[in-house]
Amino acid sequence: MPVVDDRYYKELEISTDASDKQIKQAYRKLARKYHPDVNSGDKAAEDKFKKVNEAYEVLSDPGKRMKYDRYGKQWQDADRFEQQRGQRRYTRQQSSGFNSRDATGGFGSIFDDLFMGRKGGFRGSRRGQDVQHPIEVTLKEAFSGTNKVIQLQMEEPCPSCSGKGCYACNGLGITRQAHRFEVRVPAGVKNGSKVRMAGKGGPGYDGGKTGDLYLIVSVKANSFYQRKGDNLQTDVPVPLTTAMLGGEVKVATLDGDIELKVPALTQNGKIFRLFGKGMPHLGKSGHGDLLAKVKVVLPQNLTDDEKKLFEDLKKLQKDV
Repeated sequence: MPVVDDRYYKELEISTDASDKQIKQAYRKLARKYHPDVNSGDKAAEDKFKKVNEAYEVLSDPGKRMKYDRYGKQWQDADRFEQQRGQRRYTRQQSSGFNSRDATGGFGSIFDDLFMGRKGGFRGSRRGQDVQHPIEVTLKEAFSGTNKVIQLQMEEPCPSCSGKGCYACNGLGITRQAHRFEVRVPAGVKNGSKVRMAGKGGPGYDGGKTGDLYLIVSVKANSFYQRKGDNLQTDVPVPLTTAMLGGEVKVATLDGDIELKVPALTQNGKIFRLFGKGMPHLGKSGHGDLLAKVKVVLPQNLTDDEKKLFEDLKKLQKDV
């Protein structure tokens, strides 16, 4: 069957007949290239990273890929389309004179037992659809974990016909209802992290299980910290005199301020590693590290006495 929409394949730079291995290799290559941690502040790279993740999410799943190949960008409505096709087939069978309840013999009753419910419609439970929803958090929220309230429009079996199809739902058997959820985003999430909420997706049919809700996380860029995996890096202003003579400076962490001891003659750009002061490891114990990069701050508006001191220092250094 020809692919009706090849956009996801183009995002991963692969052909429509690519193998599972080729899909995974392409994703890893592009994810490394466009990951926000290596393209800090690059909005185009961030958008590309999200598109690559979206494409991989679909094409790496055989079931989703089959739906996408058949229905393109409407692949998430594949179950509904299939249900409509089934209803149309059943309607054509009835209008052509075929009736599972006629008196023509045992074939009708066999068909009825296998495929039809006693009140019409196709029998057999079906699991509800999984639902994906984007959610954005701040770096601080990603550090501590947070609760969010979201509202989604969910497809449900029409209450008037229990999903069989009627005038109230234009024969689709489906209505859309607003649902409000309070969700927990765990500490340590990254861009692209998926948070699964079991049983919060689309409702099942004929007693089938409810689908799951997947939150696709994006973490807002932070002007003070750069994130590298579970490590964080930040610039720490250090007065010139402290850099020369040694002392202590405050370093702001996501868990509160701490004092950093700066040795004498610390050079501009030196990085101090503060163990365990980075991001939590998602789903595990422990944290990454905070990399504190020294940014020596030069004095401004020197007094005459201060200028004299620096001139004396300059002379002393020449004599050494």
